[in-house]
Amino acid sequence: MLSARRLALAAGAVLCVFATTSLPAYALSEIKREELPAPAPGPDDQSVPENAVPMPDPIAPPPSSDEPADPSAPDEEEPEQVEPEEPGAGTMPDLDPNAPLPEVVYDLSRLPEPVRRMHGLLVEAAKTGDIEKLRPLIGTGDSAPQLSFGDIGGDPIEFLRGLSGDTEGQEILAIIEEILDAGYVHLGEGTSDDLYVWPYFFGIPLDRLDARQRVELFKIVTAGDYEDMKTFGSYIFYRLGITPEGRWAFFVAGD
Repeated sequence: MLSARRLALAAGAVLCVFATTSLPAYALSEIKREELPAPAPGPDDQSVPENAVPMPDPIAPPPSSDEPADPSAPDEEEPEQVEPEEPGAGTMPDLDPNAPLPEVVYDLSRLPEPVRRMHGLLVEAAKTGDIEKLRPLIGTGDSAPQLSFGDIGGDPIEFLRGLSGDTEGQEILAIIEEILDAGYVHLGEGTSDDLYVWPYFFGIPLDRLDARQRVELFKIVTAGDYEDMKTFGSYIFYRLGITPEGRWAFFVAGD
């Protein structure tokens, strides 16, 4: 409420204005509303001018991590879980340097008949010099042998031909014949990884090869290759595996 002194001062100011103007005197009740001057906006005046652009709605602050999630909001899609790839059958085994060495066998008559038959068919195909002779032995789908640790990208015979140093694939055939002429080891006996593998160097740490075995190794690789392999501690050149059922399981190189 205004005090009496302020009301008196305000009334006096109004009388002075009307006393000095040249316009005829009107009672306040006789002055038309549109003739009254618009009041100046005060600091607390929230009125919006007629032509003013409306302000956008205020942006809501992001919800606090402590606030419960909105049950009506869609659930965020969880990233797809990718199963790690299992190592292929031709992957280098985890050789225990202190474990007993597997038996090195040269006698093919000790092989199960299906294994011996596939071994003979592979050697026979390699001796022909025609890499197409391997096609009937490769099979298709899950029965096909592993030829690489990645996607071969098409026809398996063409892939093998591309691995060869010559254009006809005869170097690869020579490697197959050479490693199948070496001794073999029987690994994973009685397990799902049961395999007969050539050459036997695949299942023996390099530093445990004796002088005679190193001579046999140098029939397949050079001394320089051997020095490189010592970095890995294992044989990483081509090896070939056959399952007890006589399926050609793999023919790969590398680690």
